[in-house]
Amino acid sequence: MSYVPTVSTEQAEVIRRWHERGYQAAKAEAGSDGQTFSYLGLTLCVPPEVMPIAGVSHLLGEAVLAEVRPDDRVLDMGTGCGVNAILAATAASDVLAVDINPRAVEAAVINSERNGVAQRVEVRRSDVFRAVGHDDRFDLIIFDPPFRWFTPRDWLEMATSDANYQALTTFFAEAGDHLTPGGRMLIAFGTSGDIGYLHKLIAEHGYATEVVASHTLDRDGQRVDYFVYRLTRPRTS
Repeated sequence: MSYVPTVSTEQAEVIRRWHERGYQAAKAEAGSDGQTFSYLGLTLCVPPEVMPIAGVSHLLGEAVLAEVRPDDRVLDMGTGCGVNAILAATAASDVLAVDINPRAVEAAVINSERNGVAQRVEVRRSDVFRAVGHDDRFDLIIFDPPFRWFTPRDWLEMATSDANYQALTTFFAEAGDHLTPGGRMLIAFGTSGDIGYLHKLIAEHGYATEVVASHTLDRDGQRVDYFVYRLTRPRTS
């Protein structure tokens, strides 16, 4: 599937304005040295080129803590500073964290060590599944994808913008090959992106979907909803 917008031209412009404002604010807040966050019991150092902890990050983080099982093999796709991989590793002992951003890979390694789970978390640089073994299978895949479809200008913006949803589309094309029987996925997304396209990908690839967390905000007088979905293969008769 190639990306065809499901939002109107007018809504796309609204999203673009939100995106630009958020991008400039993130750059200003990160400065030249990055930031340190205390988050769900973790201490996380985030370089300026890596996605910071955001106001709704806890939705996925808390869902990860509730979902992960001690015997799960876990993949954290687009790990950023390593946050969700580290949360998963508080319960599971076999976690793979991947990101295309080399600064994110470095941060994830350092933060895994800082939070005492380095022996449980392996970190690799990977463009979606490219550096994941062809035969690797996971009980739980976590993905907090870029919400927008614009072309990113730098590593920081790549955390929130995925040109024509190429990475998201590739993820859904390949994720099923990396799930164990009965495996599941946690995916975060919001209506500050083209959530209709996400729903099309989910339907095209036949996943059963459950909303496990949600939050609503007002942005410039418009309602914006954020969700965490649990995806599983539908049972066949």
